Amino acid sequence: MTSATAPADGRAPFLQSRWSTPVLGATGILVFLALWEAAPRLDLVNAAYLPPFSEVVPRIAEVVAGPGLREEFWRAVSMTMLGWAAGLAIALVLGVVLGVVIGSSRWIREYTGSTIEFLRPIPSVGLIPVAVVIFGVRPTATVFVVAWACFWVVLVHVIAGVADVDPVADATARSYGMGPLQRAAHVVWPTALPYLMTGTRLSATIALVVAITIEIVVGAPGIGQMIATYQSAGNVGVVYALAILAGVLGLLINLAMRRLEDTLLAWHSSVRQEDAA
Repeated sequence: MTSATAPADGRAPFLQSRWSTPVLGATGILVFLALWEAAPRLDLVNAAYLPPFSEVVPRIAEVVAGPGLREEFWRAVSMTMLGWAAGLAIALVLGVVLGVVIGSSRWIREYTGSTIEFLRPIPSVGLIPVAVVIFGVRPTATVFVVAWACFWVVLVHVIAGVADVDPVADATARSYGMGPLQRAAHVVWPTALPYLMTGTRLSATIALVVAITIEIVVGAPGIGQMIATYQSAGNVGVVYALAILAGVLGLLINLAMRRLEDTLLAWHSSVRQEDAA
């Protein structure tokens, strides 16, 4: 007779499976939507400001595929994604280049550490007036602020990844006569890539939030501008529909980044352990 034993880490078997995260996530969303539906119907909140979710669903369909709002919505999405992609790309290029340079030298890390820690906490929304003055109410302003917000996340992760290179592995590579480029490809890159992918995934979500925030605040073209316009017009249903669709867009971006991360890090032990679960 055998007795069941608890997992070594103390978690239930379900929590160790690959299905635990999506199932628990879906459950949380369903609970949230149920509370949303119940709150205005039970007069816990004013339905004029928070209509039931069942009344917002038709507005979502109208925004996505309706003849009146469809073109405006997809044009706004394209403008938001343009600012998101351009700002994120600039942040990645600058963050990787400077991160490798700074992370490769302990002296440079110590010399630049205080400067990075001084500039990094500056909130990106605080730079919106500066961006508007420099670039005007144009997509360029969105790109600038998004790049600023994401650059520091990428930079810090890349610096940490490069600094984490095993000195023994680096010394071994040198002893085998590997040049700087070979060591970068075979020693530094495999160590720094997981850090870079984590920074990229976090930055992708931050970039979307910042882009929409700028559009709401200054009226730059995009989803945020569309939300502000319909809020001013008092069309609450469309405002909530746009907010939900913005959330769905953020979820899709996060899922795509996770998929990319798993693909590029298929060789990494953490990914192999998740696949085996």
